[in-house]
Amino acid sequence: AAVRLVMHHAPLPLRDCIRNVCMKSNRPVNINPLTDYGWPFTALVSITNRVLGIVLFAGVAFGLYLLDMALTSEESFAQVTGMMQLTAIKAAVLFFIFSLTYHLVAGVKHLLLDFHIGDSFEAAQIGSAIVVLSSLCITGLIGFYLW
Repeated sequence: AAVRLVMHHAPLPLRDCIRNVCMKSNRPVNINPLTDYGWPFTALVSITNRVLGIVLFAGVAFGLYLLDMALTSEESFAQVTGMMQLTAIKAAVLFFIFSLTYHLVAGVKHLLLDFHIGDSFEAAQIGSAIVVLSSLCITGLIGFYLW
């Protein structure tokens, strides 16, 4: 006896048949590149350098505002001096100093790369670690000296 198939619905288009049969079903539905992939340390250091460059731009604008305010009159100078005693402003200044030192040390690293010093993978890893550690140390010393 022959078996006869009875279809109760319309046939699927060819692309849906291929998608359902040929493609893996265990693929991730949502791919988030920030969390799903491990970023190399050197890439994180490079991206941080770019972000801190933007922070430097905003920090210079804030610093110029404070300088203008401090030079306007004695009362405004006293206001700026009082503002500089606030913990949030001290933290912002310290973060600006960190941004500046990080950007400076990473710039020196890139200058060395222009002369093909440290352009191997291992040297790039070491250079990135030096950028992070030296900028933290320099920021700590400056912060200790200022406060």
